[in-house]
Amino acid sequence: MKKIRLALIAGGLSGEREVSLAGAAGVEQALDRDRYVVHRYDPATDLARLAAEAGDLDVAFILLHGLYGEDGTMQGFLDLLGLPYQGSPVLGSAMAMDKNVAKIMYQQADLPVAPWIMASSADLDSPQLVKAGLRFPVVIKPARQGSSLGMSIAKDDAELAAGLRLALEHDSEVMVEEYIQGREITVGVLGNDDPAPLPLVEIVPDSRFAFFDYEAKYQPGATREICPAEVSDDVRTTAQEYALKAHQALRLRGYSRTDMILRDGELFLLETNTIPGMTPTSLFPQAAAAAGLSFSALLDRLIDLALETA
Repeated sequence: MKKIRLALIAGGLSGEREVSLAGAAGVEQALDRDRYVVHRYDPATDLARLAAEAGDLDVAFILLHGLYGEDGTMQGFLDLLGLPYQGSPVLGSAMAMDKNVAKIMYQQADLPVAPWIMASSADLDSPQLVKAGLRFPVVIKPARQGSSLGMSIAKDDAELAAGLRLALEHDSEVMVEEYIQGREITVGVLGNDDPAPLPLVEIVPDSRFAFFDYEAKYQPGATREICPAEVSDDVRTTAQEYALKAHQALRLRGYSRTDMILRDGELFLLETNTIPGMTPTSLFPQAAAAAGLSFSALLDRLIDLALETA
């Protein structure tokens, strides 16, 4: 059997570079060497080489997070090269990456979200204007970042101003969202034309973390994940329905993972990840394992879905 020539694209220029590289190491180790010939590319240094060698490759596996990788930039580059890739195309990637656009699309699909407004550097001198219509506490986050980079929770005007300054270090546009306290649930979706939801995962950060921030996400032992999540059948069914609707509303393909908050039996959507973390212990692979897909089998499935679009 002829081996599939696969471009594994990781690293990049975003603040999540190290997360990307760590994930790529696990993916490369798990890929079946009897099926794949793996070529590594780092967009920070290797774009010209990737363009030159694209004709000798069969498929790409994008393992980039954040700007210039998860926002449609790399997807558009690969489209120009004629190289298929796993996951969502340009439009879906860009909409999901922009938290404001994603929430607008959720609303149009009748999906529940917390009230929010957008802010910019013009609001720094008068932060009380930003929270018009919102109640403290509020969550402040850059509009186009992942891994909770630049995110904070504010309980008063002083903390709001500080949170805006922090978020504006990462983006020119900032979302200020009413904080909903509850259980954090995440739901994966897998498939192209007929996507199916995966089992729910509950994320339980250690008590020393105010929320699921960068450290809680990536420090070993900082967070406990429960899969399948211990929720009622009604909550499970609704969460999976919402994840599918979010996936479709954002025009996604291949796979995605939508984060939600469960409060008093009611779910609120937070955001959708188009390139979820991809180590054997990451949230999406955990859910896939609960559905009967080993990590290696999951990678095979994602690559097969990419080749369907070729």
